[in-house]
Amino acid sequence: MPLHVLQAPAPAVRSVLAALSSPTAVREDRTPALRSVQGPVSPESPLPLHVLDQVVTDDSGPRTRPTGWRFLLRGDDRYVAAAETLLTPDGWAFSHFFEGPYLSSTELALRQAESFPTPFQPRLLSVPALYMLTLWLHGDPEADASSTALAPTDVLMPLAPAPPGITAHRPYRVAELLPVMTLRLTPAPLLGSPA
Repeated sequence: MPLHVLQAPAPAVRSVLAALSSPTAVREDRTPALRSVQGPVSPESPLPLHVLDQVVTDDSGPRTRPTGWRFLLRGDDRYVAAAETLLTPDGWAFSHFFEGPYLSSTELALRQAESFPTPFQPRLLSVPALYMLTLWLHGDPEADASSTALAPTDVLMPLAPAPPGITAHRPYRVAELLPVMTLRLTPAPLLGSPA
């Protein structure tokens, strides 16, 4: 069943289009891949971006916070970079362009998720404490993009490179991956001093 990809807010899309059309509209240079594209570049596959600040939670379950939207940028018939937007007090604003391993990893994870029999809403979930980015397949395809609850049955697919002990591109239920993430974040006990 196909993924239920949400439409990004129109001002977020416009901010990316403005950045793409005007090099002076951004604070930093375009990525090497963007500079090498011969034809037009278009933002596609908008994904709401959330951050999970605390893996260990109370009884209500883990909560994320929405931080923006990420767009894959297509040029020369392939994804060449990504663009991120963020919500400011004045509305949606372009943040930055980037490329790197998460670009191809996101594309691969989206293709994998398209083959799943269950409908999902794709999102990105960043876990800064583990230096980890995952494709978050939210179980409610009609949910608002700003909803923050991670349901135990939602699926997380870590993108490559994944932290040690967590397999990239393997779909994990939240209830399965959360204990592994918690274990990775728990400090090892200090050994007693030698006698």
